[in-house]
Parts: sequence; C-alpha cells; structure tokens
Amino acid sequence: MGIVTESEDERKISSESTAAEKKRWTLNDFDVGKPLGKGKFGHVYLAREKRSKHIVALKVLFKSQLKQSQVEHQLRREVEIQSHLRHPNILRLYGYFYDQKRVYLILEYAVKGELYKELQNCKYFSERRAATYIASLARALIYCHGKHVIHRDIKPENLLVGAEGELKIADFGWSVHTFNRRRTMCGTLDYLPPEMVESTEHDANVDIWSLGVLCYEFLYGVPPFEAKEHSDTYGRIVQVDLKFPPRPIVSSSAKHLISQMLVKNSSQRLPLHKVLEHPWIVQNADPSGVYRA
Repeated sequence: MGIVTESEDERKISSESTAAEKKRWTLNDFDVGKPLGKGKFGHVYLAREKRSKHIVALKVLFKSQLKQSQVEHQLRREVEIQSHLRHPNILRLYGYFYDQKRVYLILEYAVKGELYKELQNCKYFSERRAATYIASLARALIYCHGKHVIHRDIKPENLLVGAEGELKIADFGWSVHTFNRRRTMCGTLDYLPPEMVESTEHDANVDIWSLGVLCYEFLYGVPPFEAKEHSDTYGRIVQVDLKFPPRPIVSSSAKHLISQMLVKNSSQRLPLHKVLEHPWIVQNADPSGVYRA
C-alpha cells in the first residue's frame, strides 16, 4: 500500500486507490518527523510512509476545531476535489484517514516550502520569475476548469514550491465542482473579484481575476487594491482602481497583461489560453515551467 509517485501511470494510481479503500491508512503506517507549518485547524508534518519509504507531508486537522468552525463539509469537498487532480502544478493528495480526534491528509511534500515566504524575502520577483509562475498557474487552472473545478482562492499563501522550483497549487478549501454560476462569498479579500464583492453570480472567470492580482503582487510586492480599511479595499475592487507605482520598474507589456485580466466584466477578461499566448509570457516565461535562480 505504498504511496504512488507522480511519474507512475494512471492504471497504478487507480489500483492503488482500490487497495487503499480495502486497507485503511493509520498513523502506524508513517514515521512522523519535524513540523513543516501550522494552520488554522492543525499542523503539517514531514512524514515517511514506512512500507514504500516515500516522503510525504502529513496534514493533521483537529475534528473539534473543524466542527466549531463548521467547515467539515468544506474539508470533504476539498478532499474529494484534490484527490482526483493530476497535474504537475497541483499538489497531490494521496489519501486520508482519521481517528477519534483528528483527520489526516497525506499530501505530496513540496521541498522548497511556501511561496509567500519567498515573496516576503525577495519583496518582489523578477519579470522572468513572475512570468514563469503565472504561465504554470494558467496551465494548472486550464486543467482545473476542464474538470469543472473553480479554485476561487489563488494567492501566494496557497502556493508551494517543489524540489525543481516548480509551483504547486496547494489549498483547495474554497474550490468547487461546478457546472452553474454561483453566488457564494469566499476567498481572500485582496483577491476577490468585483462579482464576488458585490455578491452577484460568478463562474470560472474569478480565477482569471485572481491570477491578475497575483501577477501584480509578484511584480510589485503588494496586491493592487490593498487599503487600510476593508471597505476601502471593497471600493477599489468594485471600481477596478488599478494603479501602477513607478517603483519597481515593470515593463509596459506586463502591465498590459495585468490590465487585461483585471476587468470588471468577467466575460471580458483575457481567457487563460490567451494569457499563455501573451507577448509578456512568451518572452519571459521559462518554457519548462520551472524557475531557476
């Protein structure tokens, strides 16, 4: 019942899943190591699956905290969605198990950790690095949308970096399987599109808006509509009050792409396949999808 690696084929993955259903995982199947991070509902640890020696990240969530915050359904949805996704820029969810007090998620280990910390250390990224990341995310989102999955919470805190420097979307807590337009308010304020701020219907184009906000933050170090008061941030988002400061110096091509994604009318936002064809992406993104310093 070893962990299946990304490189193995779908047939092995499906047979592995069947085996996992017959014999449930337990904590005894793992050697648990150092803590990797702390979240709202628990902790993440480095762990090794004893039989295969495969290194994973074990996310330990406390049932009492999940229940108190009424997010059990959200966790079930996250597990259901993420466990079926197979993409190099999406963190694998290998499986899960639980005991009386805790729920355990068995996740791919992203060796280089949180992108948010890296962005804080650098203050902002080079255009080459930002373009490589945006192209990777655009491809991952095209894949998600093809599976009728909207992420709805793309932001630096939800992105991890793998061993080769490749980006991984790590958190699917706000994502949904959808065939219809939705009204739910979710996600993180700085990244919310106008249609969600105004509680009108939204669709997969919310992820294009978030990608535009992310591109801006990569290049300038702050989200574009940030303000001291929440109400002011809401106002700036609804008006699409987009300003490009003089420092750091960012190319006009990058600004053009951002302004094409940050459009109030969601149907007018630049489609993700067009994002990949944009001159700024073509000229700056590493074709391998991996940023190497």
